[in-house]
Amino acid sequence: MITKETGLTLPDGGTRMGSEEAAAAPDGLAVVGIFLEGTKAQFNSFNPKCLLPVNLQYWTYPGSLTTPPLSESVTWIVLKEPITISEKQMEKFRSLLFTAEDDEKIRMVNNFRPPQPLKGRVVQASFKS
Repeated sequence: MITKETGLTLPDGGTRMGSEEAAAAPDGLAVVGIFLEGTKAQFNSFNPKCLLPVNLQYWTYPGSLTTPPLSESVTWIVLKEPITISEKQMEKFRSLLFTAEDDEKIRMVNNFRPPQPLKGRVVQASFKS
């Protein structure tokens, strides 16, 4: 669950099995959530490591996809420390589309699900509070 204004999720894509099979398995998917803060940052060339903060402390919990079909097959890993991005980079995120080039353009905004009750799930931390 990402509660800051903006968050980035990096799904694993079900690499151990097909994506449909992964979505159906209780531990089939993993998602890393990273908070974004809008100020200045340099991304000179794309290396996924640049999306990670220096401090890799995290919370983890079993949960679900945040978009349909809402499968309860995700291990969420939410990093405690945000990364910093520029306003220009934030605008790039805001201009992403859900649709293919030939389809009507539908911007990928407000694509989050409200926080859900824990329903007995345990949130664990990699650090002591």
